[in-house]
Amino acid sequence: MPFANLNSIQTHYRDEGDPNGAPVLFINSLGTTLHLWDPILPHLPDGMRIIRYDMRGHGETEVPPAPYTMGALVKDAEALLDHLNLKEVLVVGLSIGGMVTQGLAVKRLDLVRTMVLSNTAAKIGSPKMWEERIEAVHAQGLAALSQGVMERWFSQDFQAQPELAHWKSMLEATPPEGYAGCCAAIQGTDFYTPTSGLRLPTLGIAGSEDGATPPDLVRETVELIPGARLELLRRTGHLPCVEKPAEYAALLTDFMKETGHV
Repeated sequence: MPFANLNSIQTHYRDEGDPNGAPVLFINSLGTTLHLWDPILPHLPDGMRIIRYDMRGHGETEVPPAPYTMGALVKDAEALLDHLNLKEVLVVGLSIGGMVTQGLAVKRLDLVRTMVLSNTAAKIGSPKMWEERIEAVHAQGLAALSQGVMERWFSQDFQAQPELAHWKSMLEATPPEGYAGCCAAIQGTDFYTPTSGLRLPTLGIAGSEDGATPPDLVRETVELIPGARLELLRRTGHLPCVEKPAEYAALLTDFMKETGHV
């Protein structure tokens, strides 16, 4: 399991698949690790180069003191691609990962060939909401918040499944400092103007039962980018790559074929 010193932080990442294949960078959501993408990997085409990493403050990556800025999170993704000497990458970002994807495309269009904005937006929630979340994490810990998060993350169907426990445990294992730090990054981000200036092939993905970034919010952001389109996965919540991995991977595969990435 390789680590790289990126922006003075030991960052845990994985670089798998065909080293000469078309590169795809996956960026995880708040309260998850690079294992968020495990369910879809068996359904992706052969011959891809798959890069995943734990966002700062998450998983096995170092936990610097909070708060974090979105600029720092974008620099982390940028530094990883530069470390691997990659350009022209398909970047798939979910939730806060989708915000990082937007920021990376605005800053370094040489790195981002195409992008998938999954269950995300140019602006998520209100500053007051995130301030309350940060205070709650510091006061009560993530275990006290996890049930409410599961209800936003997953459809009612999935909430009744035994696999829910795995994802609940992943959230509760997130360092509170890292979670709060990334909450602060979301709190301070409004990408409506910079994202509206982007001109690159973009796929948006939304879940019909997403309690964190509802479909209309995702659509509003996707429509900022000329030619971008939105796909809705029904009976899924905020993490459709977990609930319907085959269908999610099929959307990615079709998009890669349309854009000549495979």
